[in-house]
Amino acid sequence: MPREHAIKLLIDGVWVEGDGDSISVVDKYSGQPIGLIQSASTAQVDAAVSAARRSFESIKLEPHERYRLLMRVADLIEANRDALAELIISESGVPWKDSNNEVGRAAETFRLSAEEARRLVGEMVPIQGAAGQSHRMAFTIRVPRGVVGGISSFNSPLNMVAHKVAPALAAGNSVVFKPPAATPLSATRLFELMLEAGVPPTHINLVHGEGRGVGQQLVDHEGIDFFTFTGSTPVGKLIRQSRGLRPVALELGSIAATIVCADADLDRAALRCAQSGFRRQGQACTSTQRLFVQREILETFTAKLMSEVASLVVGDPRDHHTDVGPMISEKDAARAEAWVQEAVAQGATLLAGGVRTGSVLPPTVLTDVTPGMRVLCEEIFAPVLSIIPFDTLDEAIDRVNATEFGLAAGLFTRDIQRALEGAARLHVGVVHLNDASSSRVDLIPFAGVKESGVGVEGPKYAIREMTEERLVTVTL
Repeated sequence: MPREHAIKLLIDGVWVEGDGDSISVVDKYSGQPIGLIQSASTAQVDAAVSAARRSFESIKLEPHERYRLLMRVADLIEANRDALAELIISESGVPWKDSNNEVGRAAETFRLSAEEARRLVGEMVPIQGAAGQSHRMAFTIRVPRGVVGGISSFNSPLNMVAHKVAPALAAGNSVVFKPPAATPLSATRLFELMLEAGVPPTHINLVHGEGRGVGQQLVDHEGIDFFTFTGSTPVGKLIRQSRGLRPVALELGSIAATIVCADADLDRAALRCAQSGFRRQGQACTSTQRLFVQREILETFTAKLMSEVASLVVGDPRDHHTDVGPMISEKDAARAEAWVQEAVAQGATLLAGGVRTGSVLPPTVLTDVTPGMRVLCEEIFAPVLSIIPFDTLDEAIDRVNATEFGLAAGLFTRDIQRALEGAARLHVGVVHLNDASSSRVDLIPFAGVKESGVGVEGPKYAIREMTEERLVTVTL
């Protein structure tokens, strides 16, 4: 996409200029402008939802056609890998290693959704087993909800959009989508590729703007049948309140933790914890923020971890060797730096990092932290990790569970009994045994508990969320 390109809206199959405010999009490393959002007006949001409704009611894509179209999108994503990776790097600051990987994951998300489109069925219900019902049959069918509205977060500007849009289309819905104002380029290019693949133009509507304006209008709109959102817990709560009884899927915040027991493979644990804490600048809801280490291996493991941290390359995200690039903004980097300085002033020890250069905060490791410090009790969403010693696994699990969040956790141990008992007791939606909290494969069900969200992502599971289950009985 050309530098300083006017980023348009896609409404009713036509690319149009927004009638609202203009918002500059900048390269997160250089700070140079790379695009200009033309925000949608209230009337344009209404037009997008109306177009999606008409398209849903008039265009009925058969499951095999959905499969064909989504597979074609996946092929086009792969064919445009380099250009898409460059867009991700520019608008999000995610280094090439992870941006290139994200493009491949987005293609896979479309493929998985395509496959699920062909096997979306209900189930038989054994109604004959009820007294006096042997002359009847019963089964369920899955019916698309209608118009799916979506908003994604900045930290995965391509694949997160894929996780909203591809399952919605696979389920037979139409879409109205708003990407973050900070990272709209990847989403816009993806919509262009969907049009190129032959997806009905009126089926996919794209609007731009700030969350408090355009986003709120989408959330409140009576024409949206299902809403899917990834972002902060406070915003998620507002969305659920606004939507009332209308169904939603909300992937929200976390203070993710990983536990390393004394019998773990310490080399593997150190490598994966360093990656989990600092890749993507720690800006993932599953990034390890709290690292619990059994006291008897604390010194040994900390040395291994610090060796892995020291090997991480920090700087220009376009350098293929870079592991940690800029955060989404200098403001966010300054906030994270201030939280670290506050923790140090309260008695924490800084083992690495802690001082930013512009929007780049290097991998930061703290010890001697206490529960009241913000680096432990609030989601920092930055490359900051705190090491916390523990004596017994029960103690560590209790401390992991002692927050209002519950998205993902990691547990390293060679003891299968301990591992499975830990998985049952950790009050989170996803438990990774012998891996860190941020491990994710796109086909798995992905969901939080407590204040980390409602609903389930992952193509197969998102498609179920985006359809209604209807019971059908037949009297013979």
